[in-house]
Amino acid sequence: DTGLKAINPINGEAVPMWIANYVLAEYGGGALMAVPGHDERDWEFAKKYNLPIKQVVAPADGTVIDVQEKAFIDKDLRLVNSGKYDGLDFNAAFKAILKDLQQQGIGKAQVNYRLRDWGISRQRYWGAPIPIIYCEDCGAVPVPEKDLPVLLPESVTITGTGSPLANMPEFYQVNCPECNKPAKRETDTFDTFFESSWYYARFACPDQNEAMLDKRADYWTPVDQYIGGIEHAILHLLYARFFHKAMRDLGLVKSNEPFSNLLTQGMVLKDGSKMSKSKGNTVDPTELIELYGADTVRLFIMFTAPPEQSLEWSDAGVEGSYRFLKRLWAIMLQHVEQGPVTLDAAYFKQNFNQAQKDLRFKLHSTIKKVSDDIERRFTFNTAIAANMELLNFLYNFTVSTPLDQQVRQEVLNNVCLMLSPIIPHITHTLWHELGNKSVVVNEKWPTVDEHALTQDTITLVVQVNGKLRANVTAAIDASKSEIEQLALQQENVQKYIQGKKVQKIIVVPRKLINVVVEE
Repeated sequence: DTGLKAINPINGEAVPMWIANYVLAEYGGGALMAVPGHDERDWEFAKKYNLPIKQVVAPADGTVIDVQEKAFIDKDLRLVNSGKYDGLDFNAAFKAILKDLQQQGIGKAQVNYRLRDWGISRQRYWGAPIPIIYCEDCGAVPVPEKDLPVLLPESVTITGTGSPLANMPEFYQVNCPECNKPAKRETDTFDTFFESSWYYARFACPDQNEAMLDKRADYWTPVDQYIGGIEHAILHLLYARFFHKAMRDLGLVKSNEPFSNLLTQGMVLKDGSKMSKSKGNTVDPTELIELYGADTVRLFIMFTAPPEQSLEWSDAGVEGSYRFLKRLWAIMLQHVEQGPVTLDAAYFKQNFNQAQKDLRFKLHSTIKKVSDDIERRFTFNTAIAANMELLNFLYNFTVSTPLDQQVRQEVLNNVCLMLSPIIPHITHTLWHELGNKSVVVNEKWPTVDEHALTQDTITLVVQVNGKLRANVTAAIDASKSEIEQLALQQENVQKYIQGKKVQKIIVVPRKLINVVVEE
């Protein structure tokens, strides 16, 4: 405690000034206004030194909190105990307080960056040589452009300690480009991030030998969709932006950003922690592939979690994926034993009965959802789940006519197509078993039949006092009163309303009917 006081310019209160080792000197000005009620480190400091802890914000939903027990740090808040700022949310309070400080001439908004210098040199052989020559008289001198690029020597002896370049006089002994006196070439190489920060542009013109890039790089950038691991979500992507903007300033590309869209993949965890050799918690996929097949492992990995979240490895989950593939194989086999059929143009003009319409509606709703899940949302887990739901629906479909068999063929053909990117080996085989002559990976993605999505009827849930009691099928254009009568006529509904007064009937269009009766 310095014994000094600072005056809070907002309310005029005297604030004690402390020197603390947890303040980040390189961030901001090195001095900060501690708010122990709403910052975890400030709260711990205040508790240790018995400093007052005042509450100045509260949850926006009115929940009562006790900042003496722990700091409240949520941004969904409103100000309290703050005079004229009471009731304001975070953004409104920030703007109001800033305006008052500016009017007094004692404050302004400032952006503080936490960027640090990037140490780009590495003491290893494999990397781009740093084109610098050190001269005792001239200092650090760039390698002349005519001598670029500096190439790594190929006859090297790897010792496992440091860079072999430091032990190769034939590489590092050179003359100074400026004074021609003996000098020493830099033996460090660039950080590998240095090369990977602009490779996407180089890929566009790999045969360009006269310059870094040509107009093809400008044509192909920015990259439409970039996919990378979460461990690269900061440094690599930050450096890529640095490089791209530098290349833009040099006129090599015209776009401002390297990537238009980013998908960051999560990590694979085992027992709650990242897999590593040192922890001994790695899973060898080879053993699982030999036991269950590659498709099972692929299906498990893509079904367990969306790609942007971490995946918790589970041997039981792998077995679950294996069981699903066996079910898929079984229903395909059952269909094939009854004789696969071809679907010509005439099939799509058939007069389908209600059960066939319902199955085709489920199929084409699934195609529409899976297409969006894969193409736009990248949620492969929900795409797989939608196919599982479709197969469950198919299990309850009775095949008794040739047209029934054709409808089932349409469903199974499209299941093969939708799952082929995920389980390519089994779908390749099943596609041929279904009587198709082509190779499934060469087929076009399935298209949605909009006519199949046109419904004549709809199934609604019927509740009595909020509890499910029945399902009812009604015409798509049935009136509210017609739907109410259908619901009341259901045998299981009659059972729960008999002898009771119906107070009201709530109809949620296309979803449910809730019959409210006296208890």
